[in-house]
Amino acid sequence: MRTIAAGKFKDVCLKTLDDVAKTRSPIVITKRGRPVAKLVPCLPLTSRRGLAGSVLKEVGDPFGTGEIWNADAS
Repeated sequence: MRTIAAGKFKDVCLKTLDDVAKTRSPIVITKRGRPVAKLVPCLPLTSRRGLAGSVLKEVGDPFGTGEIWNADAS
């Protein structure tokens, strides 16, 4: 696994991000020789699934409070 000092990473951040995305290999970022962070490639995005079809059953009035109001009795 490759390592890079934090000061150097600050100078070449965008290039390093491109390298990690291209090579798919993580990089450890160090500060004073100690690891402080790991830059890893993102997992590929899966297809987004919408909420369509997720409601199985509707019961009652979804916006009602269950209270009877005088204005309701006509």
